[in-house]
Amino acid sequence: MFSGNATILAKAFLKEARERGLHIATAESCTGGLIAGALTSIPGSSDVVDRGFVVYTNAAKTDLLSVPKALIKKHGAVSEEVARAMAEGALKNSAAEMSISCTGIAGPSGGTRDKPVGLVHIAAARKNETTLSEECRFGDIGRDAVRMKSVEAALKLLLQLV
Repeated sequence: MFSGNATILAKAFLKEARERGLHIATAESCTGGLIAGALTSIPGSSDVVDRGFVVYTNAAKTDLLSVPKALIKKHGAVSEEVARAMAEGALKNSAAEMSISCTGIAGPSGGTRDKPVGLVHIAAARKNETTLSEECRFGDIGRDAVRMKSVEAALKLLLQLV
């Protein structure tokens, strides 16, 4: 189901998190649960994966992750600020010690000059540590490709934080 690279990254993250006794929550918009799917495709992942939030709408980001409406209005749903708030909200609304968030424009429509198709913001949070974030510009490579590249980038960011 997932690329060999995504599976390798998911296995590596789960191993590291398991060894440290860490649990993860995902907060996903443009990936629609694919990060959680990549993690849970690995047998035994239930000892690391706490829960996943699919927050496709702005209202869901606010309702489930406590992302302030004013933050979304000021920066837009696809922004570093909102990605960070999503990751931090996932920590606050779960039993996990780590979280990953992803928000972006997978296409084929929805892009603008400032926020083109293929723009994705990812953030990884860990309790009592600085939240990491990354901006990815994959380009207009197709919806599925943007989403799968986002999964791989998110797993790489988690490996940096674990």
